[in-house]
Amino acid sequence: MTPSVMVIRSGTRRGLIELRQAFAGFELINQLLWPVATLVAVFFLRDREFRDTGFELGTLVMPSVLGMFIALGMILVIQYLTVEREDGTLLRAKTLPHGIRGYFIGKLVTTSGCILVYLMILLVPGAFIVDGLRLGTAGSWLTLAWVLALGLVATQSIGSVLGALISNPRGAGVMSVPVMALIGISGIFYPITSLPDWLQAIAQVFPIYWLGLGMRSALLPDDMAAVELHHSWRHLETFGVLGAWAAIGLVLAPIVLRRMARRESGSRVAEYREKALQRVG
Repeated sequence: MTPSVMVIRSGTRRGLIELRQAFAGFELINQLLWPVATLVAVFFLRDREFRDTGFELGTLVMPSVLGMFIALGMILVIQYLTVEREDGTLLRAKTLPHGIRGYFIGKLVTTSGCILVYLMILLVPGAFIVDGLRLGTAGSWLTLAWVLALGLVATQSIGSVLGALISNPRGAGVMSVPVMALIGISGIFYPITSLPDWLQAIAQVFPIYWLGLGMRSALLPDDMAAVELHHSWRHLETFGVLGAWAAIGLVLAPIVLRRMARRESGSRVAEYREKALQRVG
């Protein structure tokens, strides 16, 4: 068995163990909170019409929030990294052969598993809450699959880079502010065509807008593209932007994580714990 295969297997096994722990006991309530709250918001939007287009806002929003939850994987990875740097998990991974690569794969598995559960919680009841979702065609599921795959890799690998640059959990909380701001201007809860042109331009640089657009293209009828920019689903542009972010993240994440791990030591972990006790005190 080659070292690469061993790293993938050990990282996947580690990720699956952590995934089971994430949905055990009291953690299950925390995991269900945001998907259920989002479903409630979609429920109240289900009968509202977007301007005079004849399209229901709830139907437009449902696929968009699926894209939003994929993007939130970025915040989850940042939180994992900052916490596990302080508790010594990253230091222990560093001591193993190819441990940082296995750790990175494990985080991708854990976070992706959590997000897939969130998507199921949203999509299954959502299909009954809102009308007009296109779920019965092979093309819809194929589009959903490649948007999901590129989105998971892009957001989580970039989240790994950002998490490696943040030194404490407080910094992770601060990082969530610009991410939520990007969600606000990315057409998730209201079509982006309602925003000023300069905000539309900013939103299109980042993957959150394209995740929402890709999910809408997979799950909504073609005539609903009329409310999008250029009146098109823009599959080629979606693939290009998400693919570019995924490629950048996959190149940068292992490099930044290895450099971060080289700086870790037992004394630094003790320092982290002392600072954490001071924050609690």
